[in-house]
Amino acid sequence: MNLQLSVGPLRDDGFHDLVNVFHAVSLFDEVTATPAPGLSVVVEADSGLDIDAVPIGPDNLAARAATSLAAHIGVEPALRISIHKAIPVAGGMAGGSADAAAALVACNELWDAGLDEATLLELAAGLGSDVPFALLGGTAVGFGRGERLSPVLTRGRFDWVFALADGGLSTAAVYAECDRLRAAAGEPVPPPQVAEGLIAALAAGNAKALGRELRNDLQAPALTLRSSLGAALAAGRDSGALGALVSGSGPTCAFLAESEDHALDLAVALSGRAVARSVIRASGPVPGATVL
Repeated sequence: MNLQLSVGPLRDDGFHDLVNVFHAVSLFDEVTATPAPGLSVVVEADSGLDIDAVPIGPDNLAARAATSLAAHIGVEPALRISIHKAIPVAGGMAGGSADAAAALVACNELWDAGLDEATLLELAAGLGSDVPFALLGGTAVGFGRGERLSPVLTRGRFDWVFALADGGLSTAAVYAECDRLRAAAGEPVPPPQVAEGLIAALAAGNAKALGRELRNDLQAPALTLRSSLGAALAAGRDSGALGALVSGSGPTCAFLAESEDHALDLAVALSGRAVARSVIRASGPVPGATVL
């Protein structure tokens, strides 16, 4: 998830410079790689999770990761990739990137490639802006398009509640709406900067301070495209969340709790407000892609 997502002006190449404070939480997909005659992808999911939008061919990001690593070490990508999803699909929580990072780690083991972290990170950056962080985990600031990472000192544990919406939101559509809203406002867009208060709150392990510092420049365009998210955010704040924001490009909404018990109470309260398809809890920071 993103604790801060600050979006700079639109660049000539169609991208934006970002300051993206990533925070890995204990909500994960499980990716299994096994030898097979050719490359195939099988996807299943936890009950109630819609996976219709997940590609099962070579366009799947995990399949692309396997193909990239295979090309790097000079072998054929002959394997079956089984993905059990628990991360919302097209929910602004980088589930596809997490699957790609897991596939890199799994294939490195399956083919006894012996690639070090720096090489895996280089391959990850070629797959997508969020993949390097999914490989590392913890808490980190992403610069550029999000792929250049700097770890952030984070003390203690933070407890989160996530409200999952029906359907997804296109990341490209949310960025386009962000650009449209900014053009309509007619104001210059400053370069993105790291929020010093947020970094200090993480270093202190101060949940209340962190809740005040959560920010996401894509929240306003996501709300424009999916106005019902406003009701979910309001319900979380009314139910005692220390902070609330749309995660990434949405439509998942994230709520910071004061403790594990508080997260349980908050999840129950949100479930009772009927502002989301389902509500789940998680904590962070946690490690990135790991061999089980």
